[in-house]
Amino acid sequence: MKTAQWYKGNIHTHTTESDGDLEPEKVVSWYRRHGYDFLVLSDHNHLTLLDYGSKKRRFKRPLMIPGEEISANIQNGTIPIHINGIGISRVVEPIDTGQIVSTIQANVDAIHQAGGISSINHPNYKWAFDHTHLNKVKGLDLLEIFNGHPVTNVYGGPGKYSYDQIWDGILSEGSVVFGVATDDAHNYHDFVPGKSNPGRGWVVVRAAEFTQEAIVGALETGEFYASTGVSLADLEATPEKIRVEIDPAPFQVYSTKFIGKNGIVFLQTDGVSAEYSPSGEEGYVRTVTTSSGNTKAWTQPVFLPS
Repeated sequence: MKTAQWYKGNIHTHTTESDGDLEPEKVVSWYRRHGYDFLVLSDHNHLTLLDYGSKKRRFKRPLMIPGEEISANIQNGTIPIHINGIGISRVVEPIDTGQIVSTIQANVDAIHQAGGISSINHPNYKWAFDHTHLNKVKGLDLLEIFNGHPVTNVYGGPGKYSYDQIWDGILSEGSVVFGVATDDAHNYHDFVPGKSNPGRGWVVVRAAEFTQEAIVGALETGEFYASTGVSLADLEATPEKIRVEIDPAPFQVYSTKFIGKNGIVFLQTDGVSAEYSPSGEEGYVRTVTTSSGNTKAWTQPVFLPS
């Protein structure tokens, strides 16, 4: 039996095939040079395919996984419903029902019918929707809990939920939805805070094989963590014990929170190792580790027997 390995990847990025400012081959080259093992090119309503890892080409990484950002901008474009289809076998045409919940449901269903898994993108972009809508949708797979685009309102605002709060709002209803971090890159030339640059968020998947099937399967089952810069050396996540070991960066210190139902923090501990044994009353337990440089890593929820 093969030993599982960690693989770093990004599942939300754009090229000149939609509204990015760099050609697909050069986008892939950027991620290769920066150590990414797999990549999804998620152009809007377009399936951008490259034969990047074939024997005809020099580079075997990143592994290219087919994807598309299915983009339905409903109610005269005022409410963007953007959902990534990951591992899809064909183009998925966006469906606009005119209503938030039914539009999300229809497009999630279409992604599944195309053989992929769905990732709900940037819910706070134009304050489009939150967990009160998503809790009415069946079959959700992934949710962006961090998006590196500067206008996606990751941290919420007055009277508005943050992405973490939206995630907890879904998990607290018992829905198994896993959290991803992405950079949603569009801009590859000028690296400034006001641009949507690559490298701001990613996922690190644990899989026994370096194949599309194994990577997508690990995303679907929550065998990964999301990050904006914190790296984990080890992760153990069972109903009996949740333990994270951090791979420390120079001159950084770390704090880890163990979070349960309704966003309650059951334990906060400092250092490069953190462990928690659930009592069974938490509903679920997930962790978020924050560095002194304000980078983070999120682990997936462990649901506890009721």
